[in-house]
Amino acid sequence: MTSTPILVTGGTGTLGRLVVPLLRDAGHTVRVLSRNERPAADGVEYVAGDLFKGEGIDAAVAGAEIVLHLAGGPKGDDEATRNLVRAAQGAGVKHLVYISVIGADKVPLGWFKMKLDAEQAVAGSGLPWTTLRAAQFHDLALTVVEKMSKMPVIPVPGGLRFQPVDARDVAARLVELTLGEPAGLVPDLAGPKVYGLAELSRPYLRTRGKRRPMLPVRMPGKAGRAYRAGDNLTLEGATVGRRTWEDFLAERVA
Repeated sequence: MTSTPILVTGGTGTLGRLVVPLLRDAGHTVRVLSRNERPAADGVEYVAGDLFKGEGIDAAVAGAEIVLHLAGGPKGDDEATRNLVRAAQGAGVKHLVYISVIGADKVPLGWFKMKLDAEQAVAGSGLPWTTLRAAQFHDLALTVVEKMSKMPVIPVPGGLRFQPVDARDVAARLVELTLGEPAGLVPDLAGPKVYGLAELSRPYLRTRGKRRPMLPVRMPGKAGRAYRAGDNLTLEGATVGRRTWEDFLAERVA
């Protein structure tokens, strides 16, 4: 194993739990920034800290030449990323890698704007950097259709489409980028197929042995126009994951 650790934020999350073992398998020591203190395990060191509050970050970054920033949430990602960038600058980090979302610069919703602000903090850091925009994970799509299936009627917004991507495909691509040279904004990573909400829901309902009527609805406002225009999609020039929604359902739900 190499002696210089790779720092991973969000290393205990959906994506981090996949990325950390891949980095270990590639022969690298890993340090994870976690909100809670945890003992080292399986060759992984844990450092307690809070990106949003700016606590413990300097200690986590110290000695790490590569930082892979996966931590995220419904709010505060931009400020958390700026706090991480400041610590990385002070530590002389040689490669800062960030995971963002397709449409960060196009979809007029607060979460997308927050991701764009975080992207800009990374790009403007003066550090060598790589940013990957990915589509929504299959795990999120599953959460959506599970909630929708509990309703007596499933509303289906017209023109709303998704390119869900498997988190394992994202993890593999991020490890490749992390261990490579800084590359700036790289091609987006999307799933192999595009689905409307009805197309996501039907195979899930079949797997669960359920039936639900579906009601077409219209999404209003700027966000509706953006989604109908496909601003959350990358139909050309994307790196494409291997696993489809149907593959994911067969493993997770069947």
